[in-house]
Formats: sequence, structure tokens, C-alpha cells
Amino acid sequence: MKRIILGITGSIAAYKAAEIARALTKAGHRVDVIMTASAARFISPLTLQTLAGHKVHSTLFDEIAVEDVRHISLAKAADLCLVAPATANIIAKLACGIADDFLTTTLLAAHGKPIVVCPAMNTAMLAHPATQRNIQTLKSWGYAIVEPRTGDLACGEVGTGALADTTRIIKTIEEHLC
Repeated sequence: MKRIILGITGSIAAYKAAEIARALTKAGHRVDVIMTASAARFISPLTLQTLAGHKVHSTLFDEIAVEDVRHISLAKAADLCLVAPATANIIAKLACGIADDFLTTTLLAAHGKPIVVCPAMNTAMLAHPATQRNIQTLKSWGYAIVEPRTGDLACGEVGTGALADTTRIIKTIEEHLC
């Protein structure tokens, strides 16, 4: 059994994280879910807690225990970190080393672990030079990027930016766990 952190950010594709959590759990992995505040506006933490079988983490200050700095202990225990969906905002924060919430502090503390990032956003946002630079920065640090697919987007457009298929995401995770 491998331990995987599933970071979920504020994209309409957040509902697909439930499918990812379920698939990873069925494959025998322990899934520790961390949701941003924006992600919780798209999908209920209770849904993810039920599928993962563990408490969902969302804020640095929801529980303070002197003996366990939770974002550090989760990062240390993780075999792999996954961010799906990954918004342009989280990608920019990661590329700049910003650690201002539970997810970004945990990912920064997971330095040296495999990190898989699955972008999901509007085509123009994905194509923006800043987003492309940030993705390239993450790649240069060894992050695995599961490229988004082309298809119908939530904004009503057709283009590249839709979250990759769950099977492709799971396959990438399995490759990085070997």
C-alpha cells in the first residue's frame, strides 16, 4: 500500500477528484485528501472523506497538535503527491514557492517526493505565457505534468484545458510509484 496525497483545487473539474480518490483507494492505496477553500465550493469534503476513508484537510488551523505539525507529517508520510485538478493559481503558487494554505505548505514540505500535477483550466489561461512558464518550471524540478485534454470546457468553449482522463492520471501515478 502506498500513501498518496490528493490535492484538489478550485476548478469545475474538482468533481472528478472523487473518481480519482475512489480508483486509488480501490487499488489499495491510502489517500489523504487536501482541499483548498475554493475546491470545497465545487465538491463536498464529506464526499471525499467518504471515498478516501480519512479526514479531509483544508486549513492549517483546523486542528493544532503540538506533537504533530500535520502538513509536515503528511508530507513525510506520502509516497507521492497528486494535484488534480490543478488550477493556474496553484501552478503559479508552486512555481513561485508560495506556501499560504494547507495544500501549498504540504507540497513545499514534500520536496523530493514525486509530485504529479494535472492542469485543468480554460484554453486561454493554459496558453498564457505565465502559465506555460510556471508549468515549465515545475517540469524542470521533476514534477510530472499530466497534460490536459482537448474537449468541451465548462465555459462553453471547445479547446485544450480539460482535466486528463482518470485512467491516464492513475497510469501516471502508478509509473511514478515504481
